[in-house]
Amino acid sequence: MYVTAYMPVWELSAYILAAVRPPDIFEPEIEFMEMTPDKAEELMRDCTLCPRRCHADRLSGRRGFCGQSAEITAARAALHFWEEPCISGSCGSGAVFFSGCALQCVFCQNREIALGKAGQPVSIARLSEIFLELQEKGAANINLVTAGHFLPQVCVALCRAKEKGLTLPIVYNSSGYEEVSSLKLLDGLVDIYLPDLKYHSPALSAEYSNAPDYFQKASAAISEMFRQTGPPVLDPRSGLMKRGTIVRHLLLPGQTGDSKRILRYLHDNYRNDIYVSILNQYTPSADSPDLPEALRRRISPEEYEKVLAFADAIGIEQGYIQEGETADESFIPPFDGSGL
Repeated sequence: MYVTAYMPVWELSAYILAAVRPPDIFEPEIEFMEMTPDKAEELMRDCTLCPRRCHADRLSGRRGFCGQSAEITAARAALHFWEEPCISGSCGSGAVFFSGCALQCVFCQNREIALGKAGQPVSIARLSEIFLELQEKGAANINLVTAGHFLPQVCVALCRAKEKGLTLPIVYNSSGYEEVSSLKLLDGLVDIYLPDLKYHSPALSAEYSNAPDYFQKASAAISEMFRQTGPPVLDPRSGLMKRGTIVRHLLLPGQTGDSKRILRYLHDNYRNDIYVSILNQYTPSADSPDLPEALRRRISPEEYEKVLAFADAIGIEQGYIQEGETADESFIPPFDGSGL
């Protein structure tokens, strides 16, 4: 049964599933480390925050694989209305878009900021103020978009903001390509995880993101995210998520088989204890001249329907789908420094 959601392009599915324990085979537990400015600087001197583990001395101005030094760079901080309904609600999510990215997909739709072409420096003190300003504007939550390569500094800013009255849920919005040891820095600070699970096939992730270990790293990351948040908790009055994990999967042209393997994996391991968001909004970017031929078209309605039918057949009932010509919609805000 589907219930029309309150945001224009989504439908909320009323899902009821049995819980299955997530995998715990990836990395051992490590002690939680409360972040301080000194510890943040130490991590920046030999950066291994993401699976690239490039060991850049970012504190000295060297740039890591993400394209960033230790100086926080962001491109926008504003209310954002195009996330899943339980994240954006009717008031908007307080999204901070950080510059740079550790994954660098060839088809990236936020290429302007992923490559660091847009953005401006933001101090830890200013970032803390931005979080509080978004709360004052009525944001449903604080949404950290691609913040992993600035994670130590962001942790410090969050702690300072919480000390000054920040009470909103914190959303960590990620490509999924994360180190479990880095995610543990967020334990107790983040309430909602919003990762992608882009690929199951190592061949696809190698070709499109130069990351043959993507599924291995992302599946381990999602397991850690779920460990921290547990099953979803929604406000019964507003429908907004207060705690939990939502995994996004963007269909790619010609890759329905890989999409099915991802959905099977998520359902087998998490059942109704996470939400699954199945996206049809892939749009070839005119700014990507090296885009492979296979990615130079949108997905067809038939491809999307095939994947949705598979999701229904295996029993997925907890999450979101997109309806209509969402590829024609603009989900990308102007990265003009608003709110910084």
